Amino acid sequence: MGRPKNFEPDAAVAQAMETFWSKGYAGTSPADLAEATGVGKGSLYHTFGSKRELFGKALDLYGKAGSELTEAYLNEPGTAKERIRTYLVFLVEVDLSGPVRRGCLAANTALELGGKDPEATRAVQRMTDDTIRLLSERLRRGQREGDVAEEVDVEAQAHFLMNTLVGLRVMAQTHDGPVLRRVIDTALAGFLPQRR
Repeated sequence: MGRPKNFEPDAAVAQAMETFWSKGYAGTSPADLAEATGVGKGSLYHTFGSKRELFGKALDLYGKAGSELTEAYLNEPGTAKERIRTYLVFLVEVDLSGPVRRGCLAANTALELGGKDPEATRAVQRMTDDTIRLLSERLRRGQREGDVAEEVDVEAQAHFLMNTLVGLRVMAQTHDGPVLRRVIDTALAGFLPQRR
């Protein structure tokens, strides 16, 4: 089958990402990808090489979009604690609002392929490291602006917050909003003391 005239590789990657996100890597068949993208298997593989290569591009797209979203939320006006809480609540609400609770593609990939697929493991590590970097930057900004105490270990807090974020995304597949918001409030209670 020839490539359709309206075939756009970037759109196909975005559609494939949605399919991998909903079904997982192993659970996504070539037929699923062809149906989701509207492009024949032959054209997909001619363009992307393999299902695994297409998955790699989907992970890259997910990471880029996630980084942009995280940066936008954390850079809005407010204290570090306010911005981090708003960001975590937003993620939970998105996870709960869909017709299928699919959580986070990065977390799902870590659970499915982490330690088994070196490329997928590195992709998830890049996404995680990027989020930790953005959280660290926001905490340092909070220290400069006076809403985060100087004695706060920014790196340790950023890692803790990343762990909380991943846990929330996994729990969102099986738990409801009140439980998840309680987790957020507990994680942030007494954390990030203000300067005196």
